[in-house]
Amino acid sequence: MSRKAYSAPGAAAIGPYSHAVDAGNLVFFSGQTPIDPATGRLAEGGAAAQTSRCFDNLFAILAAAGLGPDDVVKVNVYLVDMGDFPAMNETYKRRFEEPFPARTTIGVSALPLGARVEIEMVARKAQP
Repeated sequence: MSRKAYSAPGAAAIGPYSHAVDAGNLVFFSGQTPIDPATGRLAEGGAAAQTSRCFDNLFAILAAAGLGPDDVVKVNVYLVDMGDFPAMNETYKRRFEEPFPARTTIGVSALPLGARVEIEMVARKAQP
């Protein structure tokens, strides 16, 4: 099977994976940690700043796929500290309009590079 993959300029992959893969009418986005493409390091600040950077990275890849936030149907959020939920939730709310995408938030013991948050998405392409 051949895959159509999407990437965005400056988006970093810290492993052997594609940033997003087209699967017909759905596009699956790999989890993005809050890596600042200008520095190659984690965004400084707490959960709100890191959540914002995750979405900046994801939305750059979303745009590279010719899609926008209204095309996102599912989001998975991984938090190292569930105490960060309110800050993540407030930042998340500013990135989408109602009706919001479906979402799952999961507490995990650790994330790559010591990130506090990682986010992945699924988007739907418009029907021809």
